Amino acid sequence: MLDKNKKQRIIEKYKTHESDTGSPQVQIAILTEEVKELTTHLRQHKKDFSSRRGLIKKVTERRRLMRYLKREDNKAYEQLVEDLKLRAIN
Repeated sequence: MLDKNKKQRIIEKYKTHESDTGSPQVQIAILTEEVKELTTHLRQHKKDFSSRRGLIKKVTERRRLMRYLKREDNKAYEQLVEDLKLRAIN
């Protein structure tokens, strides 16, 4: 779970306008950070299957948002993939 300050820093970095908190770019960046944290947790706790299920849900949600962003604004998608060092989707 992301703490409030970390989440706020991510929002500040990826927002598209002044009052933006829910654009696809912000949501993908937040989900990416949550996936990283869950991945490190699951390396230590291999049998935590409920957290594994949450990780799979977050990865699926991020992939869905990435497909949407690629379809709607390909330039923003390319920039976000480069910034977050994510693998581009087909």
